[in-house]
Amino acid sequence: MHDFVDPFVEALVERYPQVKERRGELRTLVESIVELAAVRASADDLGIAVGALTELVEASAVFSPWHSHPKLTVFGSARVTPGAEHYRMAEALSAAMAQRGWITVSGAGPGIMEAAAKGAGREHTIGVNVDLPFEQSANDYIDAETRLVEMKYFFTRKVALTKESLTFVFFPGGLGTLDEAYELLTLLHTGKTKPSPVILIDTEHGTYWENWLAFMVGSVMQARYLDPESVCLFEICHSIEGAMESIERYYSNFVGFSLTEGTARVSLRRAPSDAQLADLDTHVARFAPYQRDGDSVTFAFDGRHYVGLRLVIDALNRL
Repeated sequence: MHDFVDPFVEALVERYPQVKERRGELRTLVESIVELAAVRASADDLGIAVGALTELVEASAVFSPWHSHPKLTVFGSARVTPGAEHYRMAEALSAAMAQRGWITVSGAGPGIMEAAAKGAGREHTIGVNVDLPFEQSANDYIDAETRLVEMKYFFTRKVALTKESLTFVFFPGGLGTLDEAYELLTLLHTGKTKPSPVILIDTEHGTYWENWLAFMVGSVMQARYLDPESVCLFEICHSIEGAMESIERYYSNFVGFSLTEGTARVSLRRAPSDAQLADLDTHVARFAPYQRDGDSVTFAFDGRHYVGLRLVIDALNRL
């Protein structure tokens, strides 16, 4: 295999020098294509591989100019109508985040997706639409020429909706919204995406998320399918002001997370004092002892307990 894979990869690097540092990933990709041919993949298998790769490449091209901009993804029902309270809240939230320089990523369809795009405006919106026979065309508040991705597969769409965002907001919705919420929480729980705040938002007197949480606590956690401390991965809010406060609190000190050879590094705006580190040793003892390294805190991490990692981040944000 390597007798023609390696020369091909090197030819790509020569033509596109900007990918020099990513030649390993390119080699793996080319090897996967060769393997598909070697195992005599069916037409269906090849079609899925080609379709998925094409959609991910197209999404990368749309997102590429905006890598440096902070993003939030807004999820919720496509059935919410203009004028409804949830619609007004989604519009107001995205507008407020756009004023702070954030880009809103949404599913590009009607309902909450339309409201989020309308609030953010065309200059602060990226849409990731899915091709369905009964719905949905992209809403009128997205620049279809430069800021819209059209996708066939839900799984590639969810990758595009989540891979770059720093915050995730969920309004009430149906199967699609719940599917997206469960998948995102699973990714956070298993460390398959970067630590990020998840806001479950409803109207002032709405009970949608409280009813969902009652099921999670009474059935899922009661049966020990999930640890009760996992509730730290999300927060229920009943106002735009509460959601904004939650987002600002999360990023009040936390900057980023990295894991190298069993050592976790949480980058911060302000490093803790010795007394605060000692307090962290006591209150989140799972990973103690914690060490200060410049504006970061480091500790031994097994790559498994990401709920515990969220508790560490929350504690550092309270400094």
